[in-house]
Amino acid sequence: MEFHDQNSFAILVVEDEPLLLMDAVDMIEDAGFRTYQARSAGTALALMERHDDIRVLFTDIDMPGSMNGIDLAARVRDQWPPTVILVTSGIVGLTKDTLPDGARFFPKPYSANHIIGTLARIAADLGRG
Repeated sequence: MEFHDQNSFAILVVEDEPLLLMDAVDMIEDAGFRTYQARSAGTALALMERHDDIRVLFTDIDMPGSMNGIDLAARVRDQWPPTVILVTSGIVGLTKDTLPDGARFFPKPYSANHIIGTLARIAADLGRG
């Protein structure tokens, strides 16, 4: 399914597992969206600083380095408040207080249709804004 405004913004996918990263990027690009990809929070932040077309962060929680996906999401919320934040993990029992305001959580394994449907709604909302 393609979206009319798929080129108006990009999605930053952050996942440290190479195969999961490739699968997520393929799923999102197959739906017609542009992506950037990172395997760590540090790389993700560098991409956020360089590319002002990133409007959505789709990040896993567990990753190597000094910052996990929750920390990354909080930093993105602070520095780029309009960014839509989608968080995924196999960790269960996350509370709403764990995530930054407005962030949405998708437990692994997530449904591709659920992610793409959410991105379609985000694209529609961004298109109106």
